[in-house]
Amino acid sequence: MSDSSEVKRPALNLDASSAAAPSAPALAKEDRRAAASGGGLAHGLAWVRSWEALLLVLLVLSLALGSALSPYFLSLSNFSLLISDMMEKALMALTMTLIVIAGEIDLSVASILGLASVVLGYTWSHGLPLGLAIVLVLLIGALCGLVNGLAVTRLGLPSLVVTLGTLALFRGLAYVVMGDQAVSSFPPAFTNFGFGTVPGTLIPWPFVLFVALALIFSLLLHRSTLGRQIYAIGSNKEAARFAGIRVEDIKLLLFVLSGLMAALAGVVFTARFSNARADNALGFELDVVTIVLLGGVNIFGGSGSLPGVVLSLLIIGVLRNALGLADISGDIQNIAVGALLILSVLGPNVVRRFQEAASRRRAAEKGPAGGPAHGAARSVPEETGAARAREGGQRR
Repeated sequence: MSDSSEVKRPALNLDASSAAAPSAPALAKEDRRAAASGGGLAHGLAWVRSWEALLLVLLVLSLALGSALSPYFLSLSNFSLLISDMMEKALMALTMTLIVIAGEIDLSVASILGLASVVLGYTWSHGLPLGLAIVLVLLIGALCGLVNGLAVTRLGLPSLVVTLGTLALFRGLAYVVMGDQAVSSFPPAFTNFGFGTVPGTLIPWPFVLFVALALIFSLLLHRSTLGRQIYAIGSNKEAARFAGIRVEDIKLLLFVLSGLMAALAGVVFTARFSNARADNALGFELDVVTIVLLGGVNIFGGSGSLPGVVLSLLIIGVLRNALGLADISGDIQNIAVGALLILSVLGPNVVRRFQEAASRRRAAEKGPAGGPAHGAARSVPEETGAARAREGGQRR
């Protein structure tokens, strides 16, 4: 079809059309002028519409709110406390990010944390060396993740239902082991890691651990073959399977990693508070899921990044710290976090629809393929034909 259209296209009379159609250099000059006037603005608007930019604005607003609510908010000691309070959620959010990108979810992370804390306190109080107790706890966390992963990948059950059930199961096991009792006697070196800081600074030791793990997970997600496979699984599971990706094995690995990181968060929590109880970290799963979704990770999988999750983590931490300094109850804080969770689901959809509407407007302004320049080119043969008709009439 394209060849026939080229054959039927009439030849242009350049002498007759030179005044009617703009020259190629003139068109190029107009394109450069339009690009110079609108290209930079469009690039800037695209950046403003990005979710990370919106999170950055929200973080600044949260900092402003905190400084307005309390004169102690901007102190270095408060920032050190703020960072410490985020660490358990931060550790669990790392693997939760990978799981959600892969199209799944793990609601049992806080219960695994509580179970890990209880097992650590129980085994230590019954004479097991602390190092071995920590290793045992990490293995139990990985085992809990394995239970979740096998139920999802081998039995084909929805991860939402499975982890909602194990949320209650693992928390119940923690109460079976410890009951209402608590263990609060741990070695000073262990507790110093929990609430101590790097010598000469106010940087908490758990933050150093988080930074190291965040770098590892960032490289894993954004710079490795496994990371690309995780995105592919979340985008289209069947297509990934046909491409040779071992979908079930990778999902199983992610759930095991999630259980392992939740157990590590339980060790950090126990060290920070020097307390092992069955109700430790009760309700933390709400914050972890909110952090991941507010960070721009698609709840249906296939997209998201760790930098956005880190920004979201800071926002949640700043808000909870600021509201706590203002003596606002935990229930009100949970309402704020719940509102952010709704925003995290609705926000990206609103931004995407805005971008799609803008794209449709730009396409409508440009018109059909070829645009105004193509229309001008079509007018040249018409004017040429009219000129030839006039010449023929004069000859007759």
